[in-house]
Amino acid sequence: MQFEEIDGKIAECLQKIENAKRRAGREDSVVLIGATKTQPPELIKYIQEKSLLSDVGENRAQEIIEKFEYGMDLRWHMIGQLQTNKVKYIIDKVVMIHSLDRESLADEIDKQAKKHNIVADCLIEVNMGNELSKGGVDPKNLFRFLDYAQSRENIRLRGLMTVMPNLQDSERLIKLYQSFAKLFEELKDRVDSRHKIDTLSCGMTNDFEMAIEFGGATQVRLGRVIFGERNYTVANI
Repeated sequence: MQFEEIDGKIAECLQKIENAKRRAGREDSVVLIGATKTQPPELIKYIQEKSLLSDVGENRAQEIIEKFEYGMDLRWHMIGQLQTNKVKYIIDKVVMIHSLDRESLADEIDKQAKKHNIVADCLIEVNMGNELSKGGVDPKNLFRFLDYAQSRENIRLRGLMTVMPNLQDSERLIKLYQSFAKLFEELKDRVDSRHKIDTLSCGMTNDFEMAIEFGGATQVRLGRVIFGERNYTVANI
């Protein structure tokens, strides 16, 4: 795909977002995060120069580090699983970590945020499909983990994130999104005033319209539908 094609793809996705909001009777905003996994740094530069998106997300710390200088005016999100030993490389570069799902990671984010004298905005990732191949807190354990995470002084919880299972059964997926939205509402009543629960990060290429209409998504993470397929290799750190 040529970079110029991306302009139209983003416009199409933005229109679909608006249509899904209309079906749900929503008037609030939904942020489109461009999931630029495996895309080259030059794409980041193109997005920034043409003001196509304000927010981009990466699944790997290595890619944030390599691409950050090409889009320093963009809002960077860590949307993939985050190893504790990689937190120090991205803590001062991202506006939000979407994949907080274990105590050791909460401790490390808190530690590194303190070093930089910042408060790290985080989402708790929930494994709604109970899939062994994915990260995330089991929904049944969400509020136990919440108590631990919200006690870390340099973490500010902003809401929830999930990667839904790839289902052909739309009715089941709708029910999962409705359950996810319910967890979000319950979360609001269980956090102290230091936190700001306003973000539901869910919905990808295959299901973002459903996430908006039935799950109340305030952020959708779109990659393939905008950027197509492309392999790009970064060095490990």
